[in-house]
Amino acid sequence: MLKFFKKKKESNNNENSELLLKTASLLVHAAKIDENYSYIEKSIIKEALLNLGATNSSIEKLIIDAENKEENSNQILDFTKEIKNTKESFKIKIIETLWKIIYSNKKVDMYESNLMRRLCGLLYLDNKLAGEIKERAKKDFLK
Repeated sequence: MLKFFKKKKESNNNENSELLLKTASLLVHAAKIDENYSYIEKSIIKEALLNLGATNSSIEKLIIDAENKEENSNQILDFTKEIKNTKESFKIKIIETLWKIIYSNKKVDMYESNLMRRLCGLLYLDNKLAGEIKERAKKDFLK
């Protein structure tokens, strides 16, 4: 009986670490899409991952793994598959972080805009809510 509960706990940990890796990969993808992956973007990603449950001791490895996963992937569907099944509050945090990454260099290019439109659709976020999140991030970064 104890083995059953232990396996279930390990399974949940594996699912959480996989979700964190896919989330991190998506954030790295957004940071790299304008071909300017900066220190500021990386620190935004680290902060977001820590807020989502990553530990200080694992954050560097998580970022490296995410950068490798992003580099070897050819589509964002791989990253969004698990995220779309999470609670809306989790998805909102991800979209907020993505906009922070995009606005961190004070401008939005067409690739970033296109990415965000696609992601909001893939994550099943309401257009009105997505617009509100964008406006909040814009106000925070373009003061």
